Amino acid sequence: MEMFRSVLSTMSPQGGRETPYTTFRRGNAVSEDPSGEVKMEEVEVAEPQVTSEMVGLIVQKTADRRKALIYLVLVLLFFLIIAFILGYVSSQTSCKACIEADAASTAAMSGDECSYWQNTDTGSESVLHWGDLKAMLKEYINGQEIAKNTRLMSKAPHPVGSAELNELTSMVRKTFQSYNLGHVWADSHYVTLPFQNRSSPSYLWVTNADGTMVQNIQLDNDVYLAYSPNGIVSGGLVYGYYGRGEDFEILSQMGISVQSNIVILRVGKNSFAEKVALAERYGAIGVLIYPDPADIPQYPRGLGLQSSTAISGHVHLGTGDPFTPGFPSFNHTQFPPINASALPGIVAQPISASAAMSLMSKLSGPVAPLEWKGNLPSVKYNLGPEFQQPGNKLQLGVNTHMVSKVINNVFGSIEGFTEPDRYVIFGAQRDSWSMGAAKSGVGTAILLELANAFSKMVENGFQPRRSLLFASWDAGEFGSVGATEWLEGYLTMMHLKAVAYFSLDKAVLGDDILHTESSPLLHNLFEMVIKQVDSPKWNGQSIYSHILSRDPQSINNFLKPLTMDSSAYPFTAFAGVPAMELSFRELDQDCRFLNTKQDTYSALNSRLNGRLADVSQAVAEIMGQMGIALTHNDRLHLNYRVYSDVTLNYLNQLQTFSQELESRGLTLQWLYSARGDFIRAAERLTNLISSSDEENERLNRIYNDKIMRVEFYFLSQYVSVTDAPFRHILHGRGDHTLEALYKHFQLLQLDPAKFNEKRFRKQLALVTWTLQGAANALSGDVWSIDNNF
Repeated sequence: MEMFRSVLSTMSPQGGRETPYTTFRRGNAVSEDPSGEVKMEEVEVAEPQVTSEMVGLIVQKTADRRKALIYLVLVLLFFLIIAFILGYVSSQTSCKACIEADAASTAAMSGDECSYWQNTDTGSESVLHWGDLKAMLKEYINGQEIAKNTRLMSKAPHPVGSAELNELTSMVRKTFQSYNLGHVWADSHYVTLPFQNRSSPSYLWVTNADGTMVQNIQLDNDVYLAYSPNGIVSGGLVYGYYGRGEDFEILSQMGISVQSNIVILRVGKNSFAEKVALAERYGAIGVLIYPDPADIPQYPRGLGLQSSTAISGHVHLGTGDPFTPGFPSFNHTQFPPINASALPGIVAQPISASAAMSLMSKLSGPVAPLEWKGNLPSVKYNLGPEFQQPGNKLQLGVNTHMVSKVINNVFGSIEGFTEPDRYVIFGAQRDSWSMGAAKSGVGTAILLELANAFSKMVENGFQPRRSLLFASWDAGEFGSVGATEWLEGYLTMMHLKAVAYFSLDKAVLGDDILHTESSPLLHNLFEMVIKQVDSPKWNGQSIYSHILSRDPQSINNFLKPLTMDSSAYPFTAFAGVPAMELSFRELDQDCRFLNTKQDTYSALNSRLNGRLADVSQAVAEIMGQMGIALTHNDRLHLNYRVYSDVTLNYLNQLQTFSQELESRGLTLQWLYSARGDFIRAAERLTNLISSSDEENERLNRIYNDKIMRVEFYFLSQYVSVTDAPFRHILHGRGDHTLEALYKHFQLLQLDPAKFNEKRFRKQLALVTWTLQGAANALSGDVWSIDNNF
């Protein structure tokens, strides 16, 4: 009607005169007379009459308005198209960033300590921040409970397959279930393990020229070296110090041959397996290993190792079941009859200090170098191989038997709230040949306490992004058999699922120093954590500040590379997962009772002056805080850039041989080029991550997936996992490693005749292409890599 009124008003003549189009109708009007009385009168009201001309004007007006509306719609549509195009371009840029992010491995390590603990979800009042979580962890970890469980775990020997171990297995599983963990289960493996032959025990004799026994050296039939082959050997005796490569070289330089002789070696410096493997390489026919009082004190009144005590171990230069190398020992899988190449070919036996004294006091030959001399009473430390009595020899007979056993790993888990299929793993060995308080008891007790503490934290508001997995391993005494078989069974998914592994084995061996073996990716995070945990021995100091006050230089080298003796080793060297094992130890001494019958709760607690609970709690807090950092933060802060420095250290050593290489027409150019590509890729990734949105969950997922693969990138893809299971070029073993390449290089100066150019070229290719592959994986997808191969 407003439109009609508008049109009519334009048609009405000035002066209000009637038009031909005006009609009248009756109406009422209200008026007021002079007296003030209101009256209503009937009047005629003029009303315009709508004609065809007027309708035409109205239609024209309506059409104009419709055109205006159409123009408006078209303009709006134009702007919508422009906005869509801009959004599409923006999304393509973002997708490109995502693709680049997919090549990323980890966020750059910030120098700011707080970057480890920040929580991006600051808008919620219920969010628990680092200070809250640290206080909560400390509240729920009970050192006295750890000590109590250590005593329970070590009340009797519990070797693989024993009733005592079965009882502990059941107890661990029920304990996990009582903590209301999200899932508790076990997996079984079928392995063949060596045990002492009680009906025909091993022996050690001194014989005369006609082979008649003149002395029986007493052996402990409960102590042996697993995986030593059976056999009887006879020959002279050579003292070889610790049995390292340099020790055998010194013997050779002094004109002492170990060929066709038995070698007697001291415990320490390297593993039993390495001692036997090197002795075999230099031609020995057998090995005896003893604890020298200079390394392991043997005080009276039970304060030290008893002189009649030998130390047990294994001599497999590897981990896992050596009869299924590279394969999981599941019952339904058939394997060819094969032995791992890492098994020794010569017999080996542990002996006590008193047995060693009896033998070495009878040796003649040159006197050992001054630094080789130990503290065996009445022993001059002659090198041998002859005895003082001409014609005397040493005869060693080793006899074990192989037994098929079912081993059981027990697991408990707490499911993550955001990335439940990504997990941080804590593990500890459960079995022990002896009581095993230090070897397995304290580690299992800490494992249980961490599971309990994290469960309580979740009940009180902690929401870990990623899952926590607690693993109790079987058959650890034989070389991490339970853990390695599990890794072999799930090898293809380890680098996709596992964030990190923390071993709790041998966690408390003393209280003087902190010994840590670790993947370099965890170093920075570990240093941040030990600044947050109080020293268990020195009040008012953090562990970090105590290390710094003791020796300011030691802060740069107290983190050691992983060794094969560590149960964390196969996780990194075999499966490509960042791993760590730490322990508090005595100053400059090996643990006196480890791997012996004296490894009891009372001996361990006495050595700590009754403070086992305090030291164990410190270990639990360190490991717990590492777990919080890796399950709580949106992104995994692992320092992947550290491998630039690690590889540079090797290259600097290799550079010393550059002239010898050039004289043979060889070069390290491509190895340097591969490292350069890795550095550039790492820097590019650092810049990409620092400029990205940390609240973008899709990007977080992409980054975190790549972060977990960094360690995996350094596993050589060019060697067989069954032939060379430890494929990591930095932490592994074999010709594909940088260490092997360096040692081969040394022959150019030490013994050029032994340098094998064909072997060198293969080694160099393996190392170079593994490093180049790691650089390519960090750099981007195949279509964005422009390396000129």
